[in-house]
Amino acid sequence: MPHIDAVMKHIPSQYLALGTTKIWDEACTLGDIFSRHGRYKQAVELYEWALAGYDKALGVDHPDTLRTVHNMASGFDDQGQYEKALEWYERALAGKEKALGLDHPDTLTTVYHMASVFDNQGQYEKALEWYERALVGEEKALGVDHPDTLTTVHSMASVFNKQGQYAKALEWHERVLVGEEKALGVDHPDTLTTVHNMALVLGNQGQYAKALELYERALAGKEKALGIDHPVTLSTVHNMASVFNKQGQYAKALEWYERVLVGEEKALGVDHPDTLTTVHNMALVLGNQGQYAKALEWYERALAGYEKALGVDHPHTLSTVNRMASVFDHQGQYEKALEYYEQALAGRENALGVDHPHTLLTVHSMAEVFSNQGQDEKALEWYERALTGREKALGVDHPDTLSTVHNMALVFGNQGQYEKALGWYERALAGREKALGVDHADTQDTLRSLINLYQSVGQTEQAQSLQARSYAPKSPGN
Repeated sequence: MPHIDAVMKHIPSQYLALGTTKIWDEACTLGDIFSRHGRYKQAVELYEWALAGYDKALGVDHPDTLRTVHNMASGFDDQGQYEKALEWYERALAGKEKALGLDHPDTLTTVYHMASVFDNQGQYEKALEWYERALVGEEKALGVDHPDTLTTVHSMASVFNKQGQYAKALEWHERVLVGEEKALGVDHPDTLTTVHNMALVLGNQGQYAKALELYERALAGKEKALGIDHPVTLSTVHNMASVFNKQGQYAKALEWYERVLVGEEKALGVDHPDTLTTVHNMALVLGNQGQYAKALEWYERALAGYEKALGVDHPHTLSTVNRMASVFDHQGQYEKALEYYEQALAGRENALGVDHPHTLLTVHSMAEVFSNQGQDEKALEWYERALTGREKALGVDHPDTLSTVHNMALVFGNQGQYEKALGWYERALAGREKALGVDHADTQDTLRSLINLYQSVGQTEQAQSLQARSYAPKSPGN
């Protein structure tokens, strides 16, 4: 955006002093452009300057003032400053309810965005409560098949997906799909986005072939409607790469991520958050290949970009720190791994809270390091902390919760507490079969662990009774 930067250099001296409504409108437009390019801090600065003018000239409850308040909240949300975002959305909501009414579409837009912040904070039940409020109002004011209504249904489906309620997520996405196909057509970008999101849920269920089939449908439509380098098209290419990674087809995953990276660098720039996310995910694949040095090199590139664009405490930045810790763990550099995990944990507790799923992932991962070090008691202490938090935040049958249950069983087995280990493996197996299905890789992992433990303690009949449900793991692709 060099042309925009050049304009910005002249704005303070030539335009800002004028203080007219037209200039404030133009400042907001520039803020929107910066926001689209991932430059959220500059966007907020422009919104803040315009807001001061609107407040004084138009009043605090004028629609232009409230729109700018809403946009500032969005800017803080994009920066991961969720509490600040909620504070500004609440101000916008109070003003809109007073000036426009509870069920006005603009009011409901702010309700929707507040739900989105709760979603980002991992407060899924609260997010659903606010999405439902928006949905009831939109169905009444706009109709059940209006795009805004369907967007809210779509977001609720996304929350169900994060909660591990995959069947419910698909049900709600299908409701959106029917409405969009009817209102917009099968090849409309919004319709294709829903197809994309249904594929995402199927991938989480481990139904990779079915997920790829839907992604291919979405990709063909997006390439036709939007072009091969459009960011929305590239998001589907990106997710297909993720599926190849989960399948162990690492070379193919890298090939597809590289296609995304080239397109994003061209369309968005090398320092855009979406571009950096692709860099991060390429590092993830390299780590899965065992190319740890190269993975760290790519993570460092992502980290430097995130710190510059988003700040050191942004969730994306902390996610990369967390992943770098995982690489050090795989390299056997346990102390360095713990150092990076502690950095990620401190940042996540500060930015997201102690019970956020991302925070609990770091707690779980630190337990893994302690287990790898042979510190079984300390590992169990940290797993118990992760388990308590995950049961509270996600539920007892969420895949992340069951991952902690499985790992606790592993530690009990290492300690020779075989009866206890068997009980925890059985709990993990029952939960995974219910949540993921018997054929999911995680379910099969627990099943094999349980069979092996039964065999080790001489309970051959129990082992044999489980053998029919187990299959040999496939060799990963190169």
